[in-house]
Amino acid sequence: MSKVKYYYDSENLAYRKIKTRKSKKFGVIMLFLLAAALFGLLSFVVLLNTPYFETPKDRLQAREIENLKLNYAILNKKMDQANGVIDAIEERDNNLYRAYFNKAAIPDSIRKVGLPGLNRYKKLEGYDNSQLVMNTTKRIDVLSKELVIQSKSLDDILKLAAAKSDFLSAIPAIQPVRNENLKQLASGFGYRTDPFTKVKKMHEGMDFTAKTGSPVYATGDGVIARADNSASGYGNHIVIRHGFGYETLYAHLSKYNAKAGQKVSRGDVIGYVGSTGRSEAPHLHYEVHKDQKVVNPLNFYYGNISAVEYVAIAHLANQENQSLD
Repeated sequence: MSKVKYYYDSENLAYRKIKTRKSKKFGVIMLFLLAAALFGLLSFVVLLNTPYFETPKDRLQAREIENLKLNYAILNKKMDQANGVIDAIEERDNNLYRAYFNKAAIPDSIRKVGLPGLNRYKKLEGYDNSQLVMNTTKRIDVLSKELVIQSKSLDDILKLAAAKSDFLSAIPAIQPVRNENLKQLASGFGYRTDPFTKVKKMHEGMDFTAKTGSPVYATGDGVIARADNSASGYGNHIVIRHGFGYETLYAHLSKYNAKAGQKVSRGDVIGYVGSTGRSEAPHLHYEVHKDQKVVNPLNFYYGNISAVEYVAIAHLANQENQSLD
Protein backbone atom coordinates (compact mmCIF):
# COMPACT_ATOMS: atom_id res chain seq x y z
CA MET A 1 0.00 0.00 0.00
CA SER A 2 1.44 3.37 -1.04
CA LYS A 3 2.18 5.97 1.57
CA VAL A 4 -0.24 8.87 2.05
CA LYS A 5 1.41 12.28 1.96
CA TYR A 6 0.17 15.51 3.60
CA TYR A 7 1.03 19.16 3.41
CA TYR A 8 0.43 21.98 6.02
CA ASP A 9 -2.20 24.59 5.10
CA SER A 10 -1.01 27.77 6.88
CA GLU A 11 -4.18 29.74 6.14
CA ASN A 12 -6.47 27.21 7.74
CA LEU A 13 -3.87 25.99 10.22
CA ALA A 14 -4.47 22.34 9.31
CA TYR A 15 -2.79 19.35 7.50
CA ARG A 16 -4.35 18.40 4.22
CA LYS A 17 -3.93 15.23 2.15
CA ILE A 18 -1.84 15.50 -1.09
CA LYS A 19 -3.75 14.15 -4.09
CA THR A 20 -1.59 12.73 -6.99
CA ARG A 21 -2.89 13.39 -10.48
CA LYS A 22 -3.55 10.38 -12.71
CA SER A 23 -1.48 11.76 -15.60
CA LYS A 24 1.57 12.03 -13.39
CA LYS A 25 1.10 8.47 -12.21
CA PHE A 26 0.94 7.29 -15.79
CA GLY A 27 4.14 9.15 -16.70
CA VAL A 28 6.02 7.60 -13.77
CA ILE A 29 4.83 4.14 -14.80
CA MET A 30 5.91 4.67 -18.42
CA LEU A 31 9.33 5.99 -17.35
CA PHE A 32 9.84 2.92 -15.21
CA LEU A 33 8.85 0.57 -18.03
CA LEU A 34 11.19 2.35 -20.48
CA ALA A 35 14.10 2.16 -18.03
CA ALA A 36 13.36 -1.52 -17.44
CA ALA A 37 13.30 -2.19 -21.20
CA LEU A 38 16.62 -0.39 -21.78
CA PHE A 39 18.22 -2.24 -18.90
CA GLY A 40 16.94 -5.56 -20.25
CA LEU A 41 18.25 -4.81 -23.76
CA LEU A 42 21.65 -3.78 -22.42
CA SER A 43 21.85 -6.91 -20.31
CA PHE A 44 20.95 -9.05 -23.35
CA VAL A 45 23.68 -7.45 -25.46
CA VAL A 46 26.23 -7.97 -22.70
CA LEU A 47 25.22 -11.61 -22.34
CA LEU A 48 25.55 -12.15 -26.09
CA ASN A 49 29.16 -10.97 -25.96
CA THR A 50 30.24 -13.11 -23.05
CA PRO A 51 31.47 -16.74 -23.25
CA TYR A 52 28.78 -17.78 -20.85
CA PHE A 53 26.00 -17.35 -23.35
CA GLU A 54 26.32 -19.07 -26.78
CA THR A 55 23.78 -19.19 -29.54
CA PRO A 56 23.58 -22.19 -31.93
CA LYS A 57 25.30 -20.02 -34.54
CA ASP A 58 28.16 -19.31 -32.13
CA ARG A 59 28.59 -23.01 -31.41
CA LEU A 60 28.65 -23.78 -35.17
CA GLN A 61 31.27 -21.09 -35.82
CA ALA A 62 33.40 -22.33 -32.92
CA ARG A 63 33.25 -25.87 -34.31
CA GLU A 64 34.28 -24.62 -37.78
CA ILE A 65 37.21 -22.70 -36.28
CA GLU A 66 38.42 -25.80 -34.45
CA ASN A 67 38.13 -27.81 -37.67
CA LEU A 68 40.17 -25.17 -39.51
CA LYS A 69 42.86 -25.26 -36.81
CA LEU A 70 42.98 -29.06 -37.13
CA ASN A 71 43.24 -28.85 -40.92
CA TYR A 72 46.05 -26.29 -40.68
CA ALA A 73 47.88 -28.54 -38.22
CA ILE A 74 47.55 -31.51 -40.63
CA LEU A 75 48.68 -29.29 -43.52
CA ASN A 76 51.77 -28.23 -41.57
CA LYS A 77 52.65 -31.86 -40.84
CA LYS A 78 52.33 -32.69 -44.55
CA MET A 79 54.57 -29.72 -45.36
CA ASP A 80 57.13 -31.06 -42.86
CA GLN A 81 57.16 -34.32 -44.82
CA ALA A 82 57.35 -32.45 -48.15
CA ASN A 83 60.25 -30.37 -46.84
CA GLY A 84 62.10 -33.55 -45.90
CA VAL A 85 61.64 -34.93 -49.42
CA ILE A 86 62.65 -31.69 -51.16
CA ASP A 87 65.70 -31.37 -48.87
CA ALA A 88 66.85 -34.86 -49.93
CA ILE A 89 66.30 -34.00 -53.61
CA GLU A 90 68.19 -30.72 -53.24
CA GLU A 91 71.13 -32.47 -51.55
CA ARG A 92 71.27 -35.06 -54.34
CA ASP A 93 70.97 -32.31 -56.94
CA ASN A 94 73.84 -30.27 -55.46
CA ASN A 95 76.21 -33.09 -54.51
CA LEU A 96 75.58 -35.58 -57.32
CA TYR A 97 73.92 -34.23 -60.46
CA ARG A 98 75.39 -30.74 -60.50
CA ALA A 99 78.77 -31.99 -59.28
CA TYR A 100 78.88 -34.59 -62.06
CA PHE A 101 78.32 -31.93 -64.70
CA ASN A 102 80.71 -29.51 -62.98
CA LYS A 103 77.95 -27.02 -62.17
CA ALA A 104 77.98 -24.88 -59.02
CA ALA A 105 75.61 -25.95 -56.24
CA ILE A 106 72.56 -23.78 -55.57
CA PRO A 107 72.95 -22.38 -52.02
CA ASP A 108 70.17 -22.44 -49.43
CA SER A 109 70.21 -18.64 -49.42
CA ILE A 110 68.62 -18.87 -52.86
CA ARG A 111 66.60 -22.07 -52.49
CA LYS A 112 64.90 -21.31 -49.16
CA VAL A 113 64.58 -17.52 -49.08
CA GLY A 114 61.07 -16.09 -48.77
CA LEU A 115 59.30 -14.22 -51.51
CA PRO A 116 60.09 -10.51 -51.94
CA GLY A 117 57.79 -7.75 -50.69
CA LEU A 118 57.59 -5.51 -47.64
CA ASN A 119 54.51 -7.23 -46.26
CA ARG A 120 52.97 -9.80 -48.56
CA TYR A 121 50.67 -11.06 -45.83
CA LYS A 122 49.21 -7.81 -44.49
CA LYS A 123 45.75 -8.78 -45.69
CA LEU A 124 45.85 -11.78 -43.32
CA GLU A 125 46.43 -9.65 -40.22
CA GLY A 126 43.75 -8.65 -37.71
CA TYR A 127 42.04 -11.99 -37.21
CA ASP A 128 41.92 -14.31 -34.18
CA ASN A 129 44.17 -16.89 -35.88
CA SER A 130 46.16 -14.57 -38.15
CA GLN A 131 49.56 -15.87 -37.01
CA LEU A 132 48.64 -19.48 -37.79
CA VAL A 133 47.33 -18.58 -41.25
CA MET A 134 50.28 -16.28 -42.04
CA ASN A 135 52.93 -18.81 -40.98
CA THR A 136 51.29 -21.58 -42.99
CA THR A 137 50.95 -19.35 -46.05
CA LYS A 138 54.63 -18.36 -45.82
CA ARG A 139 55.67 -22.02 -45.63
CA ILE A 140 53.59 -22.87 -48.69
CA ASP A 141 55.12 -19.95 -50.61
CA VAL A 142 58.69 -20.96 -49.70
CA LEU A 143 58.01 -24.61 -50.55
CA SER A 144 56.48 -23.59 -53.89
CA LYS A 145 59.55 -21.47 -54.67
CA GLU A 146 61.88 -24.35 -53.77
CA LEU A 147 59.97 -26.64 -56.13
CA VAL A 148 60.21 -24.09 -58.96
CA ILE A 149 63.98 -23.67 -58.42
CA GLN A 150 64.48 -27.45 -58.26
CA SER A 151 62.41 -27.96 -61.40
CA LYS A 152 64.54 -25.42 -63.29
CA SER A 153 67.71 -27.07 -61.96
CA LEU A 154 66.56 -30.47 -63.24
CA ASP A 155 65.77 -28.89 -66.61
CA ASP A 156 69.37 -27.62 -66.68
CA ILE A 157 70.64 -31.09 -65.74
CA LEU A 158 68.63 -32.67 -68.58
CA LYS A 159 70.15 -30.20 -71.04
CA LEU A 160 73.63 -30.85 -69.65
CA ALA A 161 73.04 -34.61 -69.86
CA ALA A 162 71.99 -34.31 -73.49
CA ALA A 163 75.01 -32.12 -74.22
CA LYS A 164 77.22 -34.55 -72.28
CA SER A 165 75.97 -37.43 -74.41
CA ASP A 166 76.69 -35.47 -77.59
CA PHE A 167 80.09 -34.48 -76.19
CA LEU A 168 81.05 -38.07 -75.34
CA SER A 169 79.95 -39.21 -78.80
CA ALA A 170 81.95 -36.45 -80.47
CA ILE A 171 85.28 -37.16 -78.74
CA PRO A 172 87.65 -39.07 -81.09
CA ALA A 173 87.89 -42.12 -78.85
CA ILE A 174 88.87 -45.09 -81.04
CA GLN A 175 91.74 -46.07 -83.34
CA PRO A 176 91.14 -45.09 -86.98
CA VAL A 177 92.57 -48.45 -88.12
CA ARG A 178 91.64 -51.68 -86.37
CA ASN A 179 94.33 -53.81 -84.81
CA GLU A 180 93.61 -56.79 -87.07
CA ASN A 181 94.46 -54.62 -90.09
CA LEU A 182 97.62 -53.12 -88.63
CA LYS A 183 101.09 -54.18 -89.67
CA GLN A 184 102.59 -51.91 -87.05
CA LEU A 185 102.41 -48.47 -85.51
CA ALA A 186 105.12 -46.80 -87.56
CA SER A 187 105.45 -43.48 -85.79
CA GLY A 188 103.93 -41.50 -82.96
CA PHE A 189 103.34 -37.88 -82.01
CA GLY A 190 106.41 -35.70 -81.45
CA TYR A 191 109.76 -35.01 -83.04
CA ARG A 192 110.60 -37.70 -85.60
CA THR A 193 113.07 -38.13 -88.47
CA ASP A 194 111.64 -36.98 -91.80
CA PRO A 195 111.89 -39.87 -94.34
CA PHE A 196 112.82 -37.51 -97.16
CA THR A 197 115.10 -34.91 -95.55
CA LYS A 198 116.39 -37.13 -92.71
CA VAL A 199 116.01 -34.12 -90.40
CA LYS A 200 114.04 -34.24 -87.14
CA LYS A 201 110.86 -32.24 -87.22
CA MET A 202 107.55 -32.16 -85.41
CA HIS A 203 105.31 -35.06 -86.42
CA GLU A 204 101.80 -33.81 -85.60
CA GLY A 205 99.99 -37.13 -85.68
CA MET A 206 100.35 -40.90 -85.63
CA ASP A 207 101.16 -43.23 -88.56
CA PHE A 208 99.34 -46.57 -88.79
CA THR A 209 100.95 -48.99 -91.28
CA ALA A 210 98.39 -51.20 -93.06
CA LYS A 211 97.71 -52.71 -96.47
CA THR A 212 96.36 -50.43 -99.16
CA GLY A 213 92.58 -50.63 -99.07
CA SER A 214 92.32 -51.33 -95.35
CA PRO A 215 89.24 -49.49 -93.97
CA VAL A 216 89.68 -46.21 -92.10
CA TYR A 217 87.09 -45.44 -89.40
CA ALA A 218 85.71 -42.16 -88.10
CA THR A 219 86.88 -41.91 -84.50
CA GLY A 220 83.94 -39.83 -83.29
CA ASP A 221 80.58 -38.42 -84.41
CA GLY A 222 80.79 -35.36 -86.61
CA VAL A 223 80.47 -33.81 -90.06
CA ILE A 224 82.92 -34.22 -92.97
CA ALA A 225 84.44 -30.76 -93.32
CA ARG A 226 86.56 -31.69 -96.37
CA ALA A 227 87.41 -34.71 -98.49
CA ASP A 228 90.00 -33.71 -101.14
CA ASN A 229 93.70 -33.63 -101.98
CA SER A 230 94.26 -29.88 -102.06
CA ALA A 231 96.35 -29.67 -98.88
CA SER A 232 100.08 -30.01 -99.50
CA GLY A 233 101.61 -33.33 -98.51
CA TYR A 234 98.44 -35.02 -97.22
CA GLY A 235 97.32 -36.45 -100.57
CA ASN A 236 93.75 -37.71 -100.43
CA HIS A 237 92.58 -36.75 -96.98
CA ILE A 238 89.46 -36.21 -94.89
CA VAL A 239 88.81 -33.73 -92.08
CA ILE A 240 85.95 -34.40 -89.65
CA ARG A 241 84.61 -31.54 -87.55
CA HIS A 242 83.27 -33.16 -84.36
CA GLY A 243 82.20 -30.06 -82.47
CA PHE A 244 83.22 -29.03 -78.95
CA GLY A 245 86.52 -27.81 -80.48
CA TYR A 246 87.56 -31.23 -81.87
CA GLU A 247 88.69 -32.02 -85.43
CA THR A 248 90.43 -35.12 -86.83
CA LEU A 249 92.44 -35.55 -90.03
CA TYR A 250 92.94 -38.77 -92.02
CA ALA A 251 95.67 -38.49 -94.71
CA HIS A 252 97.21 -40.47 -97.64
CA LEU A 253 93.95 -42.31 -98.41
CA SER A 254 93.70 -44.50 -101.50
CA LYS A 255 90.03 -43.51 -101.91
CA TYR A 256 87.10 -41.96 -100.08
CA ASN A 257 83.95 -43.46 -98.64
CA ALA A 258 82.44 -40.10 -97.55
CA LYS A 259 82.02 -36.63 -98.94
CA ALA A 260 82.04 -33.08 -97.59
CA GLY A 261 78.95 -32.16 -95.61
CA GLN A 262 78.10 -35.77 -94.74
CA LYS A 263 77.29 -36.66 -91.13
CA VAL A 264 79.19 -39.63 -89.78
CA SER A 265 79.15 -41.62 -86.56
CA ARG A 266 82.01 -43.15 -84.63
CA GLY A 267 82.98 -46.40 -86.34
CA ASP A 268 81.73 -45.49 -89.83
CA VAL A 269 84.12 -46.33 -92.68
CA ILE A 270 85.10 -43.02 -94.27
CA GLY A 271 87.96 -44.11 -96.53
CA TYR A 272 90.74 -46.60 -97.19
CA VAL A 273 94.45 -46.72 -96.42
CA GLY A 274 96.75 -45.61 -99.25
CA SER A 275 100.02 -43.83 -99.97
CA THR A 276 98.93 -40.67 -101.79
CA GLY A 277 100.69 -37.34 -101.28
CA ARG A 278 103.98 -37.09 -99.42
CA SER A 279 104.18 -40.68 -98.24
CA GLU A 280 106.90 -43.33 -98.26
CA ALA A 281 104.66 -46.40 -97.88
CA PRO A 282 100.97 -47.33 -97.44
CA HIS A 283 99.80 -45.99 -94.09
CA LEU A 284 97.28 -43.70 -92.45
CA HIS A 285 98.50 -40.42 -91.02
CA TYR A 286 96.04 -39.45 -88.27
CA GLU A 287 95.84 -36.15 -86.37
CA VAL A 288 93.64 -34.83 -83.57
CA HIS A 289 93.06 -31.08 -83.15
CA LYS A 290 91.50 -29.44 -80.08
CA ASP A 291 90.64 -25.75 -80.29
CA GLN A 292 92.77 -25.48 -83.45
CA LYS A 293 95.87 -26.94 -81.74
CA VAL A 294 97.34 -30.37 -82.48
CA VAL A 295 97.23 -32.81 -79.56
CA ASN A 296 98.61 -36.29 -79.09
CA PRO A 297 96.09 -38.84 -80.47
CA LEU A 298 97.44 -41.39 -78.02
CA ASN A 299 95.46 -39.65 -75.26
CA PHE A 300 92.13 -40.58 -76.88
CA TYR A 301 92.33 -44.34 -77.51
CA TYR A 302 90.01 -45.59 -74.80
CA GLY A 303 86.99 -46.66 -76.81
CA ASN A 304 88.10 -49.95 -78.40
CA ILE A 305 91.41 -51.17 -76.96
CA SER A 306 92.38 -52.88 -73.73
CA ALA A 307 94.81 -51.55 -71.15
CA VAL A 308 97.48 -54.00 -72.34
CA GLU A 309 97.04 -52.89 -75.96
CA TYR A 310 97.19 -49.26 -74.89
CA VAL A 311 100.50 -49.80 -73.09
CA ALA A 312 101.94 -51.52 -76.17
CA ILE A 313 100.81 -48.72 -78.49
CA ALA A 314 102.15 -46.08 -76.10
CA HIS A 315 105.52 -47.83 -76.03
CA LEU A 316 105.75 -47.89 -79.85
CA ALA A 317 104.43 -44.36 -80.28
CA ASN A 318 107.02 -42.90 -77.95
CA GLN A 319 109.97 -44.36 -79.84
CA GLU A 320 111.89 -41.69 -81.74
CA ASN A 321 111.92 -43.50 -85.07
CA GLN A 322 111.37 -42.33 -88.64
CA SER A 323 107.93 -41.21 -89.77
CA LEU A 324 106.39 -42.29 -93.06
CA ASP A 325 105.40 -38.79 -94.24
